[in-house]
Amino acid sequence: MDGTKRDTIRQGQKVAIVLKKDQRTGDLTIGIVQDILTNSNHHPHGIKVRLMSGGVGRVKKIL
Repeated sequence: MDGTKRDTIRQGQKVAIVLKKDQRTGDLTIGIVQDILTNSNHHPHGIKVRLMSGGVGRVKKIL
């Protein structure tokens, strides 16, 4: 599943995100969602979340 729709993402879910520093390379970081930061229902680049580890980025895959 992709991470462009807010209603498919829940707190505590395992996801793969792209951190701001990794946007050029596309490297994915895997973690557990702590907070959902995007307020809109849809975002073409992925919903922005904060992971339990503190990393902030856009969801590319829901695992």
